[in-house]
Amino acid sequence: MVLEGVRKALASFLRGKGDYEKAVKEFIKELQKELIRADVNIRIVAELTRKIKERALKEEPPPGITRREWFVTIVYEELTKLFGGEKKPQVKPKKKPWVILLVGLQGSGKTTTAGKLAYYYKLDGYRVGLVAADTYRPAAYEQLKQLAEEAGVPIYGEPGNKNSVAIARNGVKYFVNKGFDIIIVDTAGRHHREEDLLAEMNQISKTINPDEVVLVIDAAIGQQAYNIAKRFHEATPIGSIIITKLDGTAKGGGALSAVAVTGATIKFVGTGEKLDELEVFKPPKFVARILGMGDLEALVERVKRVRVEFTEKDIEDFVSGKLNMRIIYKQLISLRKMGPLSKILQMIPGLSMKLPLEFEAGKAEERIKKWIAIINSMTYEELDKPEIIDRRRIRRIALGAGVRPEDVKELLKQYQAMKRLAKQLRKRKNILERLQLGFKP
Repeated sequence: MVLEGVRKALASFLRGKGDYEKAVKEFIKELQKELIRADVNIRIVAELTRKIKERALKEEPPPGITRREWFVTIVYEELTKLFGGEKKPQVKPKKKPWVILLVGLQGSGKTTTAGKLAYYYKLDGYRVGLVAADTYRPAAYEQLKQLAEEAGVPIYGEPGNKNSVAIARNGVKYFVNKGFDIIIVDTAGRHHREEDLLAEMNQISKTINPDEVVLVIDAAIGQQAYNIAKRFHEATPIGSIIITKLDGTAKGGGALSAVAVTGATIKFVGTGEKLDELEVFKPPKFVARILGMGDLEALVERVKRVRVEFTEKDIEDFVSGKLNMRIIYKQLISLRKMGPLSKILQMIPGLSMKLPLEFEAGKAEERIKKWIAIINSMTYEELDKPEIIDRRRIRRIALGAGVRPEDVKELLKQYQAMKRLAKQLRKRKNILERLQLGFKP
């Protein structure tokens, strides 16, 4: 789902050289228009664009990043939050066998989704079985049987039996006894009444005790997805959602955003009718697609790399002298790209201490690469208390990192130098104001 107007506005924004604030406001207007057209709730759009505008006009970009690149990153981050954040859904089963109960409204594409899920997990190396427990639609069993054959997985059904609960119970038992890894139970769709849907779900759930209940929602229902997702999320603690037909509707953004704000987990999205057209839902990837920029993720990754990933606790620990190798590691990762420590030191009035030679441009990369490998070879205890590292530990760490013991000693030497620096910083009462998250200059 590409928002054509946003794509053009974004490309124009990046190329532009005029007034930044004016360009931001123009882009936000276009974004609002396109999101509303995609059926995203007006209040959600207003709140989203307010946050984007506020950040764009108040925040300063990290060193080495232009304001326009930074703005694109802000848009990307806020849209990603809107559609569920960067956390990846847990798609692999936590145990075997894993019983999945599929529920959904009539016409949501549930049976097709059952076939797609079976195919997805089969390709991932699992033994998957399908249970046809939809006894309302006359052709439901035949449809699922055809999908099962296409996916190359077995199906259990009892044509003629109208007791869906009994079929679900017998089917699960059948595949468990045969040692299958994942069992997917397809149930009958319900009309547009959440009460009926939840009632059947609870009835079957009590019988087969599924490990996961998955709600299938048609993207075409747009903002109406909110009520169903909210009720479902409250009714089943072990639940996730699949949104289907995302390819053929302008309301996809409405359905996705409506579901995301309920806190429910969107696990997969259907992007077509074919068996392989089921994707793990990753908001960052979806946002890049919305914005129509294949290279957008690369830009955002570049910005992430140059932002120092310190937390407020890291800063407090550093200033109070509680320095450890975890904090050094974060600093080294950032130094590989932009040498932020030198910039930080320059910001502190009266601090005349210079960085060691190892941190000078052109000489840092090779040494930092070694140091990162060394830290990766340390135990948790050594990371938290580098002082315990003796000759025996140095030899072991060096062997694990593929470096010389002298390289490990050199890093420990720099660690001690950083501790001395921390003591000097402790004397500056205003240091916490200058060392904010992101170290914005």
